[in-house]
Amino acid sequence: MTKILLVEDDKNIVLNLTEFLNNEGYIVNNVSGQTAAMDFLAEESVDLVLLDVSLAEGNGFATCKAIKAEFDIPVIFLTASGDEFSTVTGFDLGADDYIPKPFRPRELISRIKNVLRRSGNTGKVVKLGNVVVDTEKGIALKNNRELYLSALEYRLLLFFINNRGILLTRNQILDAIWDVAGDYVNDNTLTVYIKRLREKIEDDPANPKIILTVRGSGYKVEE
Repeated sequence: MTKILLVEDDKNIVLNLTEFLNNEGYIVNNVSGQTAAMDFLAEESVDLVLLDVSLAEGNGFATCKAIKAEFDIPVIFLTASGDEFSTVTGFDLGADDYIPKPFRPRELISRIKNVLRRSGNTGKVVKLGNVVVDTEKGIALKNNRELYLSALEYRLLLFFINNRGILLTRNQILDAIWDVAGDYVNDNTLTVYIKRLREKIEDDPANPKIILTVRGSGYKVEE
C-alpha cells in the first residue's frame, strides 16, 4: 500500500486528512516540523510527502529542498499560500505539485495518483485470500474476475484493508463510512453492506474467511 508522510502542524487538518486518506487505502504518518520529517525519512521508506509551507519548526520550502537533496521522494505542497511567487518557489525547489488550501478531497486523490504515476510509484496491490485489490486503479478482482462493488462497498473494503489485524467496532466503521461517503448509514444498513460485501468476496459468505465477526465486539480482517 502507498505510504504517505504528512508534514503538517494543524491538528484538525492532520486528523481529517489522515482519516480520509486512510479510507482511500493510503497509510499515513504525520510529523509537524522539518527535523522530525528528515529523521522519519531516514528511518522509514515512504512513497510520497504531503508538505505544508508553514510549519511548527522550519518551513516547507527548506524542508522540500532538504528532502529532494537526500531522498528520491515525490513532494506535494499543501498550503494556504497560493500566490504565484510561492507556487513558483515550490516548483523551483523540486516540488512535484502544489495544491492551495482549501482543496477538494477528490482532487487531492487525483493529484496524488498523477504524481505517483509520474514517479513510477504505482500499481499498489493488496491481496486478501483470492481477492486482489488494486488501490491505484480502484478495482477489486476475485479469481481474476472484476468484482463490481458499489462506492460504499469499495470504501468499506478499503477501510478493512487499511486496518488489517485490528478489531473494528461497528461504531468505528459507521463513522468512517459516514465521514467519507457522505451517505446516511445506520447500524442496520451497515449489516446489509457487510453482508453484500461478503457475498462478493467470500467463497462461502455464511462462513467468512476474510471479514471475520468478533462476537459482541465488531469485525476483523487478518493481516
